Amino acid sequence: MPSVELNTKRQAAREVIDILSEISLLLNTHLDRSTLSLCVSLIENGVNPEALATVIRELRKEGAKLQGRQSSVASP
Repeated sequence: MPSVELNTKRQAAREVIDILSEISLLLNTHLDRSTLSLCVSLIENGVNPEALATVIRELRKEGAKLQGRQSSVASP
C-alpha cells in the first residue's frame, strides 16, 4: 500500500505545480514548471520566499547585463 500513498502524493504535487504554473503564467513571471518546482521545494525546506524572490530578480538583472555585453561584443 505505500506505493498507492506515494502515487497520491505525487499526483497532489503535480496538481499544485499545475496551479502554480497557471498563476505564474497569468502574472507573467517567466518561471517554467521546473523552476517553480524548485522554488516550492526551497520554500518547503525553509527558504524565505521574499529572499528567494529577491535572488531571482537579481539573477535576472545580472543575466540581462551579461546578454547586453555579449550583444555589444558581437555587434560590429
